[in-house]
Amino acid sequence: MTTLTWLEQLQWLGLFYLGGINLGYFTLNIVSFVVLGRYIQAHTLDAFREHWSDFSPPVSLIIPAYNEEATVVATVRSLLQLKYDHFELIVVNDGSKDGTLRALREAFGLERFPEAVRVRFKTAKIRGVYRSALHPDLRVIDKENGGKADSLNVGINAARYPLFCALDADGVLQPDSLRRAVRPFIEDHRTVASGGIVRIANGCDVVGGWLVKAGLPKSMLARFQVVEYCRAFLFGRLGWSPANALLVISGAFGVFRKETVIEVGGYRTNTIGEDMELVLRMQRVLRQKGRPFRIVFAPDPVCWTEAPESIKVLRSQRVRWQRGLCEGLALNTGLMFNRRGGVAGWVAYPFMILFECVSPVFEVLGWVLFAVGYMAGVVDARLAVAFLMVNVGLGVLLSVSSLLLDEMSYHTYPRLKHLLLLVGIAVLENFGYRQLTMLWRLKGLIVWALGLEQHWGEMKRTGTWSTESATTNTARP
Repeated sequence: MTTLTWLEQLQWLGLFYLGGINLGYFTLNIVSFVVLGRYIQAHTLDAFREHWSDFSPPVSLIIPAYNEEATVVATVRSLLQLKYDHFELIVVNDGSKDGTLRALREAFGLERFPEAVRVRFKTAKIRGVYRSALHPDLRVIDKENGGKADSLNVGINAARYPLFCALDADGVLQPDSLRRAVRPFIEDHRTVASGGIVRIANGCDVVGGWLVKAGLPKSMLARFQVVEYCRAFLFGRLGWSPANALLVISGAFGVFRKETVIEVGGYRTNTIGEDMELVLRMQRVLRQKGRPFRIVFAPDPVCWTEAPESIKVLRSQRVRWQRGLCEGLALNTGLMFNRRGGVAGWVAYPFMILFECVSPVFEVLGWVLFAVGYMAGVVDARLAVAFLMVNVGLGVLLSVSSLLLDEMSYHTYPRLKHLLLLVGIAVLENFGYRQLTMLWRLKGLIVWALGLEQHWGEMKRTGTWSTESATTNTARP
């Protein structure tokens, strides 16, 4: 058998693999359409139930903050105005080197308060606890740098309420987002975690911590991410939720039952993707114990967050994400094919390994083999067309259908030109951007496989989408 024959076989193998990926995602897409339709129908009367809040359990909001001076004040302002009766807000300053703590002290009248924090998890040293003279439910904990996971564990140690909500310091919630995220806990007592949808804030108007107008970013790089986020959340996670097979809840916006998180050991401080690893561990441990539970994705609670607009920062982010994905899966192999694993262990976990963890190898190899085969003159025209149809055509179909799903259900962007522009971006992303992110993901896979050190590092927040209202009597430094 000649080398060229082997090359052809590899090309067909790559084609079938890509077809399998897209078939899997297309199936999730169909499930998402059905689930979202039923979800909207079941919650059409929510506006009339807003005042039935006496049944809502109290929630501790935890915000880890490291060098977040540009956005943290606006974030805290928006959270303090949430439509929710009983909540406290805990900001954990993780040894910031900029003016994060100073900005918080000036904006909210913080005063040092002698408070003992119960130690459920061992964490970095706490340097001080501050309480707001203006908002009695706002506390700021200043600690030595220990990373995001360590800061979340500090917040859990200090939390007074049975549920906690983990948020990013640059996140902006809609007024009813927390109420909607907590709703699964009220509807089903087995719920231990609930995740909401994350959208890109770049290009939006945020005044005084409130999003007043949704818009698209000017940066083409950020526009690509708008389509990515829509695709990832509206069918990538919504599709797994009905089968209790959700393996990811975004660290930017998730609600958890505190005692359950404590039971499984809290956030790991020695992993990059602490948010995904925690959800995987909850699935594994609770299933092994035979404990009835639900981990759900709610498509209507929205958190808006800033996306990177530089190639350097985006590359670093995607390398870390892929490293965190592989690491989380490797730390929880006991979930796969476990006799109590259910759909999570028998379908979702293998799917994540085959089509998320190692997919960069096959996709990059597929493009390389087709390029080599084309230059060698051994790629059949029909095979080339089939490859483009599967890799590009179905990719466009999935992206466009997710945008259609969003438009039909939530109408996030008010103008028709926004939707048309996003459809164009959904097509354009398949010609360069997708291949670039695949290379970054391949690097993340290699970094994990070789055991190389990888830290979260810093993402410089610009906060250009956020402004203080004219009536605000305090301003950021």
